[in-house]
Formats: sequence, C-alpha cells, structure tokens
Amino acid sequence: MAKILIVSHYTPSLINFRGELIKSLANRGHEIIVSGPERGFERELGALGARFVPIPLERTGVNPLKDLLTFKEIFNLVASLKPEVVFSYAIKPVIYASIVAGLRRVPKICSLITGLGYLFGGSNVTQKLLLKSILPLYRLALKYNSVVFFQNKDDFLLFKALGLLSPYTTGIVVDGSGVDLERFYFAPPVVNPLSFLLVARLIKDKGIPEYVEAARIVKKKYPKAVFRLLGPFDSNPHAISRKTVIRWVEEGVIEYLGETKDVRPFIASSSVFVLPSMYREGVPRSALEAMAMGRPVITTDVPGCRETVIPGVNGFLIPPGDVMALSKAMEFFILNPEKISLMGIESRKIAEARFDVHKVNKVMIEAMGL
Repeated sequence: MAKILIVSHYTPSLINFRGELIKSLANRGHEIIVSGPERGFERELGALGARFVPIPLERTGVNPLKDLLTFKEIFNLVASLKPEVVFSYAIKPVIYASIVAGLRRVPKICSLITGLGYLFGGSNVTQKLLLKSILPLYRLALKYNSVVFFQNKDDFLLFKALGLLSPYTTGIVVDGSGVDLERFYFAPPVVNPLSFLLVARLIKDKGIPEYVEAARIVKKKYPKAVFRLLGPFDSNPHAISRKTVIRWVEEGVIEYLGETKDVRPFIASSSVFVLPSMYREGVPRSALEAMAMGRPVITTDVPGCRETVIPGVNGFLIPPGDVMALSKAMEFFILNPEKISLMGIESRKIAEARFDVHKVNKVMIEAMGL
C-alpha cells in the first residue's frame, strides 16, 4: 500500500470536493496525508481516513516571498514524509508540489486541473503578466507528472495547444469532481414562490453582478419572483464587498442567505439554479449538486459550465456577461413553470449518467494505479 500526500489550496475543499476520493483511497489501505492552509478540520478529515498537516499558502496572494515560504514548507513536508504518491490540485499546489515532488524523486506525481480561473480569460495588464509568469511554471511542474486530470475537454485542449504537457505525461478528462447522488437526493422543486438560487463564493467572476442586474429587470415585470444568493465572502481581488451585498438586500432585489456547510436545504427550497460564471470553471460543483437534486440550470456557455447543460433539455446556456439573455432565460421559467419539474428531472438523469462521484473517482484511482 502507498503513502499518499494530497496538497490543496483550501482545506475545506479536501472535505467538500475530495472527500469521497480520500475515503476510497483510505478504504483501499493507503496511508493518506492531506495538507492545506486552514486549520480546524482535523476531525472531519480524520473521519475520512486522512491525517492533516498544515502548510502556509495564500490561494489568492501574489507575494513572491510568501510563495517562496509555501514552496519551502512543501519541500520540507515531502522530505520528511517521503510519500510514494503526491497528488495536488489548484494552481499553486499543482505547481509547487509537482516541482518539489520531482526534485525529491517521488515515484508517482499526479495533478488535477480544477479550472483555469480568471487568469486564463483575463484582459487587464496584471492578469496578462501573471499568466505570462505562470505558463513556464506550469510547463516545468507538469513535466514531472505521470498523469494530469482535467475536468473538461476545453482545458485539456488548451494545455496541449500551449505545450504545457510533456510527451511523457498522460492527460485524462474526467467529469468534474462528481457529486454524491445519495447525499444530494432528488427533491421536487418548490415553485411557490418561484425562486432562483445562485450558490458561489462572492466574487464578480461568478457573474453575481449580472445576476443582480437581471433580477432587477425580471422583478419589474414579475415582482413576486424571488432571487436568492448563497455563499461566503472571499479574499479574491475581484471579491464583492459586504457593503455591496447589504445594498442589494436593502434595495429588495435579492435575498442573501449567508454561507453554509450544507447547501441541500437551500437547493431543496428553490425552483431554478443559476450560475452566470464569467470565467473558466472546471465543472462547477454547485451546478452538479443542483442537478442531482433535480433543478434546471441556467449557466454560461464557457468552459466547464457548458458541461452541465443540454440546452432546452435541462436548462439554458447564455453568453457570459449577457444580462438580457439571463433575464430572458429566467422569464422563460416564470412563464412556463411546468418546465421546471420536467427539466429538473432531466438534470437528475444527466447527473446520474455522467457525474456520479464514485464513477469519477474510479477513473482517477485506476489511472493513478492505486
């Protein structure tokens, strides 16, 4: 059995997104050590079969001295643990952990690209400079990997086109992080009141300002329609301030539900799920959870998001940033409420066919030879 080190950028994601993978690996007899910057999750991770070791890491920071400290700490961690396998996900862990593992001659190095975020679609000077610096680091890091997993075909093709994958690295596309179809059970949509729900970290790139503007348009014609927003505030450079959200709530355009460890009750009390994301997602887990619970999805025609919708079958794809198209898609469900249940059933079918977390993890575990 192997000693496996899993390096993350955000400790809660080890539970929410990699929990079933960790559990499956532990059940196979492997020793699992997981690492991330946030403390306080040792009990939950222990229940999954993993031991937690903290590392200093700022997932949204660009301070080179702090990143150098992160690199040093990962180097010391790998040197002390001597794992047979290093698996990492998200930009900084993939780059730093892969390079460290390569230098330390770890026998098996694997990475998961969980979406390319705002850097790969950014147009401002800062984003372009950051991307220019990151590409050679990705190229260096991924050459040490035996397997690199991608959550959508668009990201895989882009990495190949940019020459970021070496000829000796296998690239495999999996269906996102998957979703636990038992935990996220089918629940008939609540249509009285007819409500729209957006679940996301509160950053502009998730399309939250567009969601609010579309809600303003729709509520002028249909004042009883309800628009809800659920998710935590964030440290991202494009974060939405608490003051802005309070202003939206006082205006009466949205209901802010705060943040939660369990989104299921909020999805269960909704009619339609909305995610007007502006950037390259892997495959948005929030959309998969809504689909599993039987909700139609309105999202954008961008990499990752487009994986979740068959247009006209279980929802609609709209151009990113197109507020009018978003408002029209919302209005469709107000005018055709019977479609909510029908399209929600189709969402559940798609989730069962493609996004079962156990199917996704089986592909990854077999590809890693574990």
